Amino acid sequence: MKMYKMGVVETKFAELVWGHEPIPSGQLVKLAWEHLEWKKSTTYTVIRKLCDRGILKSEGGIVSSALSKEQYLAKQSKRFVEEIFEGSLPGFLTAFTKEETLSAEEIAQIRELMDGLGE
Repeated sequence: MKMYKMGVVETKFAELVWGHEPIPSGQLVKLAWEHLEWKKSTTYTVIRKLCDRGILKSEGGIVSSALSKEQYLAKQSKRFVEEIFEGSLPGFLTAFTKEETLSAEEIAQIRELMDGLGE
């Protein structure tokens, strides 16, 4: 099973890929230097690690995502609920709404989303 997890800096790097994909690895090295001040070797190491984790893919010198940003966030959200709330989405929502007041619009969006799940 792949570990779809990234640290803060790895996430910033993935954001570069998501924002420019598909991107030649040489161009990605330049972007990583501009945005993260990474050396070429660091960039290639992180590309390899994120490919091994199933987040990115590198084929023929072109780097792209194996998971879209939305897919990655969905996996992280699910993992968070599973680890912290024993898989209970109602438990998460209860904890969240104790500290955060939802607007009428947010409540309507959640209801609409939940109604759509039953179809």
